[in-house]
Amino acid sequence: MASSKIDGRKRRKLRIRKRVIGTPERPRLTVYRSARHLYAQVIDDLAGCTLASASTLAKDLRGGLGEGNKTDAAKKVGALVAEQCKTKSINKVVFDRNGYLYHGRIKALADAARNGGLDF
Repeated sequence: MASSKIDGRKRRKLRIRKRVIGTPERPRLTVYRSARHLYAQVIDDLAGCTLASASTLAKDLRGGLGEGNKTDAAKKVGALVAEQCKTKSINKVVFDRNGYLYHGRIKALADAARNGGLDF
């Protein structure tokens, strides 16, 4: 059961990645979700480099998460990645949900990034 769930996400991920490409003008904001943590990266696929990254393990967020729920942590990660993009003058991105449903932590991160000033 568990392997078919993971395989389904990988198939969705490949289907999405065929169309979603990060360029220097509009890099790709990708999200990875594990059981405990959430990771976000802004990637320029043409150059093959990461422009900004944030996660629940970041030093800026580590002490401030406390005992809150995972959705609140996702909002803080989204705000942090938006702040890092603003300092590098990145305003527009393409959102890559990485095969996950646009619901819960993924949606919270995306909404916080939009509120932080990113346009997607």
